[in-house]
Amino acid sequence: MDLIIGGAYQGKLDYAKEKHSIQDTDVFTCQGCEIDFTKPCINHIEEFVLACIRADVDPILYFKKHWEDWRHSVLICMDLSCGVVPLEAEMRQWRNLTGKLCQYLSREASSVTRIFCGLEQKLK
Repeated sequence: MDLIIGGAYQGKLDYAKEKHSIQDTDVFTCQGCEIDFTKPCINHIEEFVLACIRADVDPILYFKKHWEDWRHSVLICMDLSCGVVPLEAEMRQWRNLTGKLCQYLSREASSVTRIFCGLEQKLK
């Protein structure tokens, strides 16, 4: 599995498409607390985490249970760790759980790449 992280609008998806020869039809964009792991690229993992919080689902446990389904995928997650800590409890929980999920995924990943201004920074 390849994990790609970076801030908003930094070119994460474009990088994934180019590096892994991914087409638009190969990308699943998270919007709820279910993921279609039949797609080779899963985008917006952070939105999945927020949906899980709202549905009282543990996103880390969800990924652990579906390990076999995503272990060869390209996962893309926006970095929420920069900036001001949100005042709202739900937003702080979102930031916290997204960070914890990324820690788990980075341990499992064969490569971790940070994209900043469209530039690749290999972390693992």
